[in-house]
Amino acid sequence: MHKVVIVGAGRIGRIHARNAALHPRIELAGVIDAIDASAQALAAEWNAPVTTLDAALADASVRGVIIASSTDTHLDYCVRAAAAGKAIFCEKPIDQDLARARGAAAKLSGANLLLAFNRRFDPNFRALKARLDSGRIGTIESLQITSNDPAPPPPSYVAVSGGLFKDMAIHDFDMARWLLGEEPTQVYATGSCLVDPVIGELGDVDTARTLLKTASGRLCVISNSRRSGFGYDQRIEAFASGGMVRADNVLESTTQVCTEAGVASDRLQNFFLDRYAEAYRSEMEHFADMLDGTRAAVGYADGVAALALAEAASESVRSGAPVRL
Repeated sequence: MHKVVIVGAGRIGRIHARNAALHPRIELAGVIDAIDASAQALAAEWNAPVTTLDAALADASVRGVIIASSTDTHLDYCVRAAAAGKAIFCEKPIDQDLARARGAAAKLSGANLLLAFNRRFDPNFRALKARLDSGRIGTIESLQITSNDPAPPPPSYVAVSGGLFKDMAIHDFDMARWLLGEEPTQVYATGSCLVDPVIGELGDVDTARTLLKTASGRLCVISNSRRSGFGYDQRIEAFASGGMVRADNVLESTTQVCTEAGVASDRLQNFFLDRYAEAYRSEMEHFADMLDGTRAAVGYADGVAALALAEAASESVRSGAPVRL
């Protein structure tokens, strides 16, 4: 059993705490949160003590730190945990500022840090990646990634989120890098505020299209919207020289109703915590492997690369021109 502590007792922190507490190789040994009532509630749920980050980092028996606190704390907490020699599981993004994130390279490049790009751990997307890697449909040429939320988040969240590209599309930038097998060298993005005018008043967009291009010419189109109206819309199509492989939406059930009017399937899963529940569990399994000595499959460098694409997309929207990396 490896002792870990979790920093952050909010919505995503509760998911990670549950997966850690129920994992056979992990002991949830402490809960940390700036809001004491939140820390106490989560600690009581899993019979773990409330502690502080200083105490946890000084405790040699604590092997790992799960960072699920607010984004503005991610980078600093990662640096502190790395300096203490802990394995790190950090929610995305690594930071909201690319220069700051790059500035931590000397302290984090060698850390065993898992950046929580959970979609890499989704069984459907992993199966798509395996089909591409097998070579059975030839060499990948282009991608279409669709990622639409059921409804926009509240303005209070948008105001501190870092914007659509750093908060939402950053998952898709990581998926593009992972699936294309090459680094994008050019980014062109355009965005509008079509869903909620308040989002525009906050300086953000709620609807965007981004085109990525690699040095060899491989292309990826990313479609994002803060509102689908019909469920959590998560699809990927990968086009290769010998065919296409697709990962489609996940439904609430496989039930279908067939009548003279046609065939009706069940609804899409409507909440990201449901859609990616298995991915979150697989992430924790990988973190357990890291505590056993395995290196993180997606880490600091991946976080910086995705953040660079997010900043380039924002700059492209502002300038109306492609941005070269």
